[in-house]
Amino acid sequence: METISYKTSGTCSREIIITVDGGIVTDVKFVGGCSGNTQGVAALCRGMKTEEVIKRLKGIKCGFKPTSCPDQLATALMKYEGE
Repeated sequence: METISYKTSGTCSREIIITVDGGIVTDVKFVGGCSGNTQGVAALCRGMKTEEVIKRLKGIKCGFKPTSCPDQLATALMKYEGE
């Protein structure tokens, strides 16, 4: 089991703390951001393979911003995976 701490960029959230066990996301916590949305994204990702989370969330934008909290989660997992 590994815990990843990722400082976000370009979003309301400031940090994402992700726990991964054997390639499976077991927990996600956003620091800051829209509480309901980030809790929802976190709940949906629990139990999912890291590559599936990346596939589903990479490229999602928040309004006119070039990124979003879900996109930053995908970016953090890509960095973790060495992509």
